Amino acid sequence: MAKLVRDRIPEIIKEKTGKEPKITIATDAEFSERLKEKLQEEVNEFLADENKDEIADILEVLDAWIEFKGINKNSILELQRKKRKERGGFSKRYIWEK
Repeated sequence: MAKLVRDRIPEIIKEKTGKEPKITIATDAEFSERLKEKLQEEVNEFLADENKDEIADILEVLDAWIEFKGINKNSILELQRKKRKERGGFSKRYIWEK
């Protein structure tokens, strides 16, 4: 099973096992798909074990996506602020009973 791993993982594997890990470099299309898979994996891990490490992993994947797509991170943060101003955040914990 192939999966997207952090940049230093091949180096760490080699240091720990003495073996050269088999890696390939993703094409743009594959990288896009693998980032989505990795995001889902990290979200699932967070849902199973709500800890800060999993949140950090989710943010790392999102940062990789932002960089890959050439998006200015400040523009994302500004959009977040705009949406919070227009629609609010989640601090009041409202549940809409439809």
